[in-house]
Amino acid sequence: MKTDQLPTNEYSSFNATYIQAAGNVEMIEELEISLHDFIRFVQNIPMDKFDYRYAEGKWTIKDIIQHIIDTERIFAYRALRISRNDETPLPGFDENHYVDNTVANSRSIQDLLAEFSAVRHANLYLFKSFSEEQMKRMGIASNAAVSVRTIGFIIIGHQKHHQKVFQERYL
Repeated sequence: MKTDQLPTNEYSSFNATYIQAAGNVEMIEELEISLHDFIRFVQNIPMDKFDYRYAEGKWTIKDIIQHIIDTERIFAYRALRISRNDETPLPGFDENHYVDNTVANSRSIQDLLAEFSAVRHANLYLFKSFSEEQMKRMGIASNAAVSVRTIGFIIIGHQKHHQKVFQERYL
């Protein structure tokens, strides 16, 4: 399934931004492609940029990479719960609080990219394990309806959104 086949009732207007950022792609294929694209992209960033902040109070590139990792873990947890017919509404999270409570800036870029790769590979196996019926299951996360398959596209779009931020504001 590609993003242009995703019914709009399977995601909120907030997540539409990430669906659009993903592009018209096939989810499983793009989860893998975007993993390699992101690693290659980050490896080409000059070393002096990883701790750079374009304005006071803004995150560093290392902070953003950790944010992408943390967010992907949260999204995958949501997908797992919804796929298993858990009807418990899932709460949102405060991304700033998460970033404030990491040690991303003391880690090497290689370590962050290795963690990103491990998380994405685990999530590739997770999404490959879902049946078509499970992919269509709906749940509530952050007070909005969302399907399992939509979460896969959100993961892709969230990563691409931040990659674009890197290009526009950090490089």
